[in-house]
Amino acid sequence: MDNAKKTVLIVEDDEFLRSLTAKRLEKENYVIEVAVDGENAISVLDTMKPDIILLDLLLPGKDGFEVLKKIRSTESVKTVPVVIFSNLGQKEDIEKAKALGVDDFLIKANFTLDDVVAKINKLVGK
Repeated sequence: MDNAKKTVLIVEDDEFLRSLTAKRLEKENYVIEVAVDGENAISVLDTMKPDIILLDLLLPGKDGFEVLKKIRSTESVKTVPVVIFSNLGQKEDIEKAKALGVDDFLIKANFTLDDVVAKINKLVGK
């Protein structure tokens, strides 16, 4: 098992949720990078390759779908697992995200942070 710390990029505009999620993942020994909107996420990804991305869809400026398209078309990060963590849970949103290559789709109201951590652990092989 790889004991090197894994990096999670949290793309979330809600400061409270971003902070809660970061603290919970830090307890699991993840290194946390954060982006507060889509533009910020893309610029962070220009400088580093996280082990996994936790992506909200409802973001100011570029939304999560645009960020996901950019991730999947950027050679350096296109294979990084992406988990959508959003309040958008319509069938069309889920299908659109899947068509864009998302690895998992979690609706905020239906999942606890422990669930999110479990999904992330599974996807990064921890």
